[in-house]
Amino acid sequence: MKNVLLGTVAFLAVAAVGGYVLVLKPGASSAPQPTPAAEPAPAAATPAAPAADATAAAGPALIFDLGGKFDKSFNEAAFNGAQKWAAETGATFKELEMQSEAQREQALRRFAEAGANPIAMTGFAFGDVLNTVAPDYPNTKFVIVDAVVDQPNVRSVVFQEEQGSYLVGMMAAMASKTGTVGFVGGMDIPLIRKFECGYAQGAKAAKPDIKVVYNMTGTTPAAWNDPVKGSELTKAQIAQGADVVFAAAGSTGLGILQTAADENILGIGVDSNQNFLHPGKILTSMIKRVDVTIYDAFKEGADMKTGKVIAGLKDDGIGYALDDNNAKLVTPEMKAAVDAAAEKIKSGEIQVHDYMTDNTCPVN
Repeated sequence: MKNVLLGTVAFLAVAAVGGYVLVLKPGASSAPQPTPAAEPAPAAATPAAPAADATAAAGPALIFDLGGKFDKSFNEAAFNGAQKWAAETGATFKELEMQSEAQREQALRRFAEAGANPIAMTGFAFGDVLNTVAPDYPNTKFVIVDAVVDQPNVRSVVFQEEQGSYLVGMMAAMASKTGTVGFVGGMDIPLIRKFECGYAQGAKAAKPDIKVVYNMTGTTPAAWNDPVKGSELTKAQIAQGADVVFAAAGSTGLGILQTAADENILGIGVDSNQNFLHPGKILTSMIKRVDVTIYDAFKEGADMKTGKVIAGLKDDGIGYALDDNNAKLVTPEMKAAVDAAAEKIKSGEIQVHDYMTDNTCPVN
């Protein structure tokens, strides 16, 4: 069986910029974040191909959030999209892996001054900084994932993660033999609670009496890169009876999935297809097509259209992964039920509550 992702991506541009993930209007700021200690200027960005200094002019640039570009998840999906563009065009792009919070503004300004266009970044945490920096470079296009920044030269891409999480929640409940499934998130923010809430809704739709236990790794960006803590939380959930655990935690998820495999329970991956990490031990992965977001932006280049972009099941920006690595785990009944639910979500017959609309979850 070939690797199958349910859906390719066609994004829906939305003119109005409202409160979806993180909405920043000119002069506005999101909720206060911990103030980091002063850090040295970022190291020179590493190019995707040889012979490209970070200060060289022209071409697009990509800044990865904390956790690194090889997190096998969110950041790596972005990297894969950029790599696809580079392979198709023979061109190069600049890149930088964040090492500290202090690098955000420095990196954006450095690439903008160097003439990079467009400049892409992964993660909501860039929102405040981009809202400040973008007006200073009106001729530079920026693309941000998981935040909405209301500036005329910014493309803001947000996903309906609750929909994909609903589907994998159904699968988790149907696969569970103990009647308990788990969720381990990264940083405790509304976006990750959105994943958890969608997952819980799907699980309870499949089995109303299912028990869903959940934990967040931490309250700072370090929570995205703590596989040891992820492993500990997974063991704690197993002790509570969980036999399927959904990891939505960046690089922390690698520890979650490893422990799930070691303890002979099922894991669920996130953002990228992570089924291959532990063949036969990962039930599925909730796919978020960040790769296409970056590929499309780089392909459009300096002519990239700006505004808010939403990607969900209806737009094929969200899905679940089915391939040789998990084919024996996903029964025909499971696939039929999930695919039917996906169609009902697309049509509006099933309304999956988005935690971020009111910071509540109807099933928790």
